[in-house]
Amino acid sequence: MNTNPGGSGQFGQNQQTGPIVPKTAAEALRPEAGTPPPKRSRASRSQVVVFMNFVISAVMLMILAAGVSLYFGKQAFNEPGPSATGDTFLVKPSTGVQDIADQLERRGLISDARIFRIGVRVYGNDSALKAGEYEIKPRASMRDIMELLKSGKSVMYSLTIPEGLTVEQALQRVAEQDALTGDMPATTPAEGSLATDTLRFTRGATRQQMVDKLLADQKKLVDEVWQRRAPDLPLANVDDFVTLASIVEKETGRGDERSRVAAVFLNRLAKGMRLQSDPTIIYGLFGGKGKPTDRPIYQSDIEKQTPYNTYLINGLPPTPIANPGRAALEAVANPSKTDDLYFVADGTGGHVFATTLAEHNENVARYRALQKKQAEDVAKGAKTPGQTDAPADGDDSGDASGDAGGDSGDAGGDAGAAQ
Repeated sequence: MNTNPGGSGQFGQNQQTGPIVPKTAAEALRPEAGTPPPKRSRASRSQVVVFMNFVISAVMLMILAAGVSLYFGKQAFNEPGPSATGDTFLVKPSTGVQDIADQLERRGLISDARIFRIGVRVYGNDSALKAGEYEIKPRASMRDIMELLKSGKSVMYSLTIPEGLTVEQALQRVAEQDALTGDMPATTPAEGSLATDTLRFTRGATRQQMVDKLLADQKKLVDEVWQRRAPDLPLANVDDFVTLASIVEKETGRGDERSRVAAVFLNRLAKGMRLQSDPTIIYGLFGGKGKPTDRPIYQSDIEKQTPYNTYLINGLPPTPIANPGRAALEAVANPSKTDDLYFVADGTGGHVFATTLAEHNENVARYRALQKKQAEDVAKGAKTPGQTDAPADGDDSGDASGDAGGDSGDAGGDAGAAQ
């Protein structure tokens, strides 16, 4: 029997051939080293590969950052703006998006100029923002503002020239409109040559442009109405037409009697009678500045010789005395069919008309009695300090245009009755 433990039996084959070294408990519990990793290939250690890995990582980070920025930028572009009250904002011609954005931020109308600038360009509106003055609403978003500036819907201003103003008075309104720019025209237009209208314009329009527009509109209107005039008017030319229309304009603002007033003056011209119109006296005394509102027409004014005093001159004055509107021009071009030669105020803002001097004198007497009663009801008459002449029949109002008296002595009125 083989008793050698190192024999060829199966049991002996599993035994260590060396001496058995006993381990301590700590050594037995200590983990053994794992299998070492395989060595990196030479290609994986290449600087090109390392660089490409860095680039790809950086690009991914940039895309992620851009996405986040785009999201929050879009949110900021569309969210309500910082201005609680809104304001007007002027974009001058040739102003770029960057300047517009900076100005909006300085004015507190947007929160971030950079976001506005990028947003405008992302939407393809870099060159679409238009010059003008815009009304920015409270809490308007950057997108709202972009769309508004893209639309070109600027704030509109008005310049109104009422009927019956002289050229000098109309030009004063043009000069005082602070939304206009530039100097006034060097040459004053002729009396009666400006349209009585309301012009709409944007800030930055020039005063010269406004005057040119008023001149062109009035010429067009006058030519249009003159071409449609009634036949056989006792007017030599279009200049006389405008002059008479300006007198009618100053005599009454009542639409229901304007053509009848025109008929009175045309009838008197046809008969060779003097017009005897108070507004012409006033223009001869004060010119384009107009009569002071607190000054009546005195009896001595009627007797003062001026080129415009139609109590003393025959026919029409040398120029218009105001800018007539369409209604006055139409009234002269196509007057009422009547034989009236006189009219005087009725005390209610209108006039009473007459064909004979006797009838007219009765109307004047009634008007004087009404004036006297009104004066007695207010106060009994001490002269104002420095007054050396009595008002002509005590009347200093009555003209519907608000400038001349026009109700005493009109077309042979009080003064005509006294002669």
